Amino acid sequence: MDFRFTDDQRSIQSMARDFAQKRIAPVAAELDQKGEFPLDNIREMGQLGLMGIEVPEQYGGAGMDSISYVLAMIEIAAADCAHSTIMSVNNTLYCNGLLKFATEAQKHRYVTPIASGQAIGAFALTEPQSGSDATAMRCRAVKQADGSFVINGKKSWITSGPVARYILLFAMTDPDKGARGVTAFMIDTAREGFHRGKTEPKLGIRASATCEIEFEDYRVPATDVIGDEGHGFKIAMGVLDAGRIGIASQAVGLARAAYQATLSYARERKAFGQAIGSFQMIQAKIADMKCKLEAAYWLTLRAAFAKQQTEKGAAGGRFSTEAAVAKLTASEAAMWITHQAVQVHGGMGYSKEMPLERYFRDAKITEIYEGTSEIQRLVIARNETGLR
Repeated sequence: MDFRFTDDQRSIQSMARDFAQKRIAPVAAELDQKGEFPLDNIREMGQLGLMGIEVPEQYGGAGMDSISYVLAMIEIAAADCAHSTIMSVNNTLYCNGLLKFATEAQKHRYVTPIASGQAIGAFALTEPQSGSDATAMRCRAVKQADGSFVINGKKSWITSGPVARYILLFAMTDPDKGARGVTAFMIDTAREGFHRGKTEPKLGIRASATCEIEFEDYRVPATDVIGDEGHGFKIAMGVLDAGRIGIASQAVGLARAAYQATLSYARERKAFGQAIGSFQMIQAKIADMKCKLEAAYWLTLRAAFAKQQTEKGAAGGRFSTEAAVAKLTASEAAMWITHQAVQVHGGMGYSKEMPLERYFRDAKITEIYEGTSEIQRLVIARNETGLR
């Protein structure tokens, strides 16, 4: 196995790190406190190619690979989880899905402005009464005589919903067919019949705007159906595989930031006449942090590699197990590492004057979105046993 990164991969990693430390890190705490969406930074990230890393250049993206995406995501997340959340949705849930299933005309119209940072994209699957059970959705799309669809219903917890221009939506077109009755649509939020609800007051990733959206007789032309009618659930599940690699990368970046802060504090903080890092209990925490962080990092890279091989036709199918393993391991590592980091910092870790309390709040969401830890365990076990 060759663990060396290419020059292009190292280049985007370096560029993302430089931008994250110079432009994101200095304002992260203030944006979190205000719950303010970082629109200027996101637009600049688009200009740098970070909002469409795997999108071909002909559609406004950077034309790079999944490993490059992981490396860049880690750097952005290490500075601020909210920025990386927006980046993850644009790259994997939105652009990735359209690149796989949209027509050429749809790609030029709906991928290019998102990948280049001119507009924000979103992904709408979850509803107020259906989260993990996506087939229980009540949002309905009724086909009309001219081939268009009229949509009515609500979606909840839509990341970037308050600011998104375009949304990849999943709605039920044939309730009797269950999962096979779901269809994917492209939503232009400037059209009549689309409404945004209140922005959610979240525990963490507060600079990443999230809201409920509602459709009242919203009409979608036949040209804005994504993929084949009735294939929406399959599209959504495939997109979530890629999305889980994004969240794993986010968790790794966040965990790395907490770990590095802990190392610095353990060297500098004195107690009983010596650095606290010389105490065995602190050393044990640091050793366990390091092991969990390394495991999460390499499993995330493995998932990205599996995705690349699958897309090249070399892996013979989906990469859902690798993505679920990476997402589960990395998210739970991030939660554990940030928890221990706060503990090592003591009272200072509990203070908003230090970034640790923000890391701790941000870490929790990685165990929830793009499939909870419980769902990841189901995916892994079912894939491994072949039982449903």
